Amino acid sequence: MPKATDYPGARIPVIKSGVLAEFLAVPLSMAKEQTDRTTLDLFANERRPGRPKTNPLSRDEQLRINKRNQLRRDRVRGLRRVELKINSEAVDILNALAEQKNISRSELIEQILLAQLAEQEN
Repeated sequence: MPKATDYPGARIPVIKSGVLAEFLAVPLSMAKEQTDRTTLDLFANERRPGRPKTNPLSRDEQLRINKRNQLRRDRVRGLRRVELKINSEAVDILNALAEQKNISRSELIEQILLAQLAEQEN
């Protein structure tokens, strides 16, 4: 078996042949999860054009995670999603009124709906 002194700078004996040498010659890689933030070194070699990366995740993955977090926050606050299509003129009026009352458009629509429902109950 070769000695460490046979290879300058080596601190351990180098194995040149045999089953162990063949095993060690095969590069082992661990699986990397795109959303795994603890293995930033695995993403260091990914070069992309544009501004420097501040997050190891792709923009699509960031958006997906942000959306999931927003839905969780909404659920905790007891909110449910309702989609509504109205003409742009009504949206402009709602925006102006919401700004005047210093509340969000969503809060304004909720107030209007609750007031209308309360009126119908009476």
